[in-house]
Amino acid sequence: MIKLQIVGNLGADCVLKEVNGKNVINFNVAHTEKFKDSQGSLKERTTWVNCAYWTDRTAVAQYLKKGKLVYAEGSPDAEAYSNKENQPAATLRLRVRDLQLLSGNSEGGNENSNSSSNYNSGSVSTKPAAANSDDAADDLPF
Repeated sequence: MIKLQIVGNLGADCVLKEVNGKNVINFNVAHTEKFKDSQGSLKERTTWVNCAYWTDRTAVAQYLKKGKLVYAEGSPDAEAYSNKENQPAATLRLRVRDLQLLSGNSEGGNENSNSSSNYNSGSVSTKPAAANSDDAADDLPF
C-alpha cells in the first residue's frame, strides 16, 4: 500500500457532489516549501494536490473553506498530460481516507487554533494539538 500525507491550505472552498448515489467532497490542498538553491537564493515551490473524500459524513464540508489548514491522508494517484502549450505536465490526486481540520472555524465561532478535528471512515473525534490544551473548545456539531 502507498500512503500520502499532506498538510496545507485549501486553495478554494470544497465542492460537495453525489456520484452514483455516493457523496464525494472535492478540494485542493496547496503545500508551499521554502528552500535555498545551490547559489543560496531563497526559492519557493508550491505543490497542489487534488483531493476526493468519499464519505457519508458530509457535514464537514461546511468547514472546508479557502485558506483553511488541513491534514489529509490517503492513496495517491498521478496522471501525466499535455497542457495548453502542449508541454508535458502532471497532476497529483489523493483519495482521502483520513482528514483533520488544523485551523479553527473563524466564521462567527470561537476560533481555537490549538485544536484539530479528525474525520475518517470509522470514527470522528476531536484531539487537542498541544498536550496542555485541556480547555480546547470543540466548535464542530458532531
